[in-house]
Amino acid sequence: MELDDRETASPMNISTPITGNNPEQQQQQQQQNPRGLLDSEPLGITIAVNVENAPEDIRSGLAHIVESHNVPYFVRQSETAAEWHISFEHSSDAVAAGAYQVRSAEGAQLLVLYNRRIDAFRALGQVLTAARAAELNVATNGGDAGALKAPEFTIEETAQFETLALLIDCSRNGVLSLHNVCAMLRQMALMGYNMLQLYTEDTYRVEGEPFFGYLRGGYTQQELRTIDDYADALGIEVVPCIQTLGHLGQMLQWPRYASLRDTNEVILSKLPDTYALLGKLIATVSAPLRSRRIHIGMDEAYGVGEGRFRALFGSQEGTAIFVEHLTRVHEICKSHGLRPMIWSDMLFCLAAKNNALYAYYDQSNNPAEAFNKVEGIPPDIDLVFWDYYHTLPEIYSRKIQQHRELGCESPWMAGGAWTWSRMWCYLPFSFESNRASLAAAKSPTGRVSSFMLTIWGDEGNECDFFSALPVMLYVANHSYTDRAEIDVDFMENTFAAICGGTLGDWMYACRIDEIPSLGDSPDLRSQMPSNMSKWILWEDPMLSFMSPQYDALDLEAHYTQIADRLLGCALSSAPGGRYPLNRLLRMPGLLSRVLSLKCHLREKLVHPYRAGDRAALLQVTETRLRPLIEAHRELWLYHRSRWMRIYKPFGWEPLELRYGGLMARLHTMYDRIVAYALQQPSTSLRRSRAIGVAAGVRSRQPSTSSAHDLPSTISAFGCDDDLWRKPAPLLPPDPDPLSNVYSSNGSGIGPLGEDDDSIVDSIPELEEDLHCIYENSYTSLLLDYARVTTPSRLG
Repeated sequence: MELDDRETASPMNISTPITGNNPEQQQQQQQQNPRGLLDSEPLGITIAVNVENAPEDIRSGLAHIVESHNVPYFVRQSETAAEWHISFEHSSDAVAAGAYQVRSAEGAQLLVLYNRRIDAFRALGQVLTAARAAELNVATNGGDAGALKAPEFTIEETAQFETLALLIDCSRNGVLSLHNVCAMLRQMALMGYNMLQLYTEDTYRVEGEPFFGYLRGGYTQQELRTIDDYADALGIEVVPCIQTLGHLGQMLQWPRYASLRDTNEVILSKLPDTYALLGKLIATVSAPLRSRRIHIGMDEAYGVGEGRFRALFGSQEGTAIFVEHLTRVHEICKSHGLRPMIWSDMLFCLAAKNNALYAYYDQSNNPAEAFNKVEGIPPDIDLVFWDYYHTLPEIYSRKIQQHRELGCESPWMAGGAWTWSRMWCYLPFSFESNRASLAAAKSPTGRVSSFMLTIWGDEGNECDFFSALPVMLYVANHSYTDRAEIDVDFMENTFAAICGGTLGDWMYACRIDEIPSLGDSPDLRSQMPSNMSKWILWEDPMLSFMSPQYDALDLEAHYTQIADRLLGCALSSAPGGRYPLNRLLRMPGLLSRVLSLKCHLREKLVHPYRAGDRAALLQVTETRLRPLIEAHRELWLYHRSRWMRIYKPFGWEPLELRYGGLMARLHTMYDRIVAYALQQPSTSLRRSRAIGVAAGVRSRQPSTSSAHDLPSTISAFGCDDDLWRKPAPLLPPDPDPLSNVYSSNGSGIGPLGEDDDSIVDSIPELEEDLHCIYENSYTSLLLDYARVTTPSRLG
């Protein structure tokens, strides 16, 4: 079964392994794809790791992995009999720096020769992959079962980069818990990453600065020290990654730091107090870590020198302000024995006098001349070129060369796993863009020594960062070969063995942000992959003003199919099975179920409403809107439990407010439509009721005309006919607080002219015609929460 019919959807054409335990499903999938191994099938190979006799520099890290790996391949050498036995030897003579070898020895013995510590752990991950491949070969291709007992193979790889780094955003609400940082470090080690940067704008504690990272769950000195110790055992360097110019709005929002504002996001340069604080930040974040490197940010500092700076110091050239500030921060770093690196975008944007990203990626924009007019960039500052958007290697190669012309002979290259502004990492475009950047970074002309993969959480960090594991693996596999492509079978086997998931199912989950086929329509994918699942989830359900973008598509069937497959896959992932990571597919599965009910809801309500068919309108409300409320609640509860499992609790509140806002709108929508369908008075809308009560909103006194044509419809719902007419037992109607004039039955005319007992005889929102906002774009849109929740702007 192919994941995507479009040839250009991904650099890899991933098939779908079998994961379910249903016999009919297994037989059907075996016919479609003979390469799968069932989740419940026992492992055919166990691997004994000689931890006690391993070289001292990797012994502790090996113990961490053997004890905690989520797929139960490993046992300790002394515990039990095993099929394969693996030992390690550090050898700078047999293997060069960045290389390793795995050799089969007598019997079931395997020997790993390594130079760098990280390559020993990468080798262990590849042994896992070889075990998985051997099992698969025997199970599906009739291969030699003897290979399961006596491995005969050699593995040799050479790292293409001196540094392969992973950056994780811990500033957009989600601060990874200590436990999950360690879990990510183990995955990194088995893949071959030797650097971790935790991006912390203000999410680290600073003594004497209570409003720095106030109520944000920042890391303590002890937590950073623990992370550093754990990483070091795995051969991974932890480098602090902070901000020292822009992206400081979280701090600058507090009155304590008002005097340090240039703009709402940019700190005020030239001011002595600014550098006193920055010195304190740099000293604090670097103190618990072994590394003598530091990332000081300075990206997207739009408006630098244009706020309070201009009022205090006059108008100055942006490049001069930037270089002077960079030089002073560089001096602080040097005083602490630190070598800094910065994001490079502002060098290009300031030179072009253009804050848009277009200026950064404009091939004709070379800032070398502009910066030659000022003192220039300090020579021992590393520049990090970040580009997550392009799919042609030559675009990256040209920009790498422009960085060299700025005086940085060895710039870093940074790619991205598309986790930001969405609910699930978009793997196809992540593969595509990183393939291009890696090709440039490995080419003879563009060759760089350091590559970084970034995982960002913009727009609330709604995405589970662990959904980026396939991208991490793809980049790591590319970083240990000089080839341009990665074998599909190899990727599937490494993902199953190292991560414990079925890559085909994880690729399938990405369909939540892809439109169904439009026949002969052109490929609508853009350089900014759609986040349609996010904006369909959060768009206002009653107004549904984004729905004209997809009214020609059958998204109900699309999302129903996705939900059925992903939820089935997640539920079939048994404890102790082969694919424990597949349980994370529950999130896109539950999301898809919500979207299948929500996507065409307004359209299904408008037709009976305008036709005056109250019974049909009520039926849609009960069979679609009520299940949507229940499905939304289940998604919220699962998302909440997942957040509390992987992040600190701080930062969840903005997302919960989003869920709460949508829940309130769904209940208001339900109450008003039911009141209209049953011709109820508006007072009934003010009454509390339990979630899921089938009666909806009921009037205080039965109306002879409210449901005279509905008994058969109500019976079809399995409800007691009288239930719709009984008084609500919870709260009495609220009198008008603006008037003390009431009728005997509680009605009254307030001074605002409100008739409190008027019958709900219309729903104006359903009378409005909708129009397509982004013509010819369909759902190929990357939109934020504020854009889709309401067409009204606070002003």
